Amino acid sequence: MVASLDGMIAKPDNSIAWFDTKDYYENGTEITPQQAADFLKTIDCYVMGARTYEHALELSKNYGWAYGDTPTIVLTHRPLPAIKPGVQLYAGSLHALVEEQLKPRYKNVWVAGGAILAKNFINEELADEIRLTIIPVVLGDGVPFFKGPGQEHLLHLLNVTPYKTGMVELQYGIRK
Repeated sequence: MVASLDGMIAKPDNSIAWFDTKDYYENGTEITPQQAADFLKTIDCYVMGARTYEHALELSKNYGWAYGDTPTIVLTHRPLPAIKPGVQLYAGSLHALVEEQLKPRYKNVWVAGGAILAKNFINEELADEIRLTIIPVVLGDGVPFFKGPGQEHLLHLLNVTPYKTGMVELQYGIRK
């Protein structure tokens, strides 16, 4: 997940233009396009909620489909267009999805969004880790990553990576 320092993943109108916030941190790591491409190749399948999918469809009009040919499962209870052969709509339980479709086929599944879906994967103990990239901006209001009643989860810090852009990636394992 990508969030502002105050934990927002989108502005109140669901916009994410603030993702382009510019900063420079001299001691940060630089990511080359090749490193980013190599990392994306490690993802076997994306899982996302309907609103994230609709947002990705809108962005794809200007930037192309961000998820390439990687299989993408969209959790929804309403009809949505499947724009690519690798996009599958799913309306069942998360446990059934994980046990029947994800575990048998994929090693590295990435929950691409949104906040409610990520929280549900974490609360149902279906997630192994959380990667949170903090963008150097405070929005003050918006869509929070962790919202509402939830459960306590102990985490184990796996890695911290500061980037030259001023962003910081926190990688936590979820203790079970």
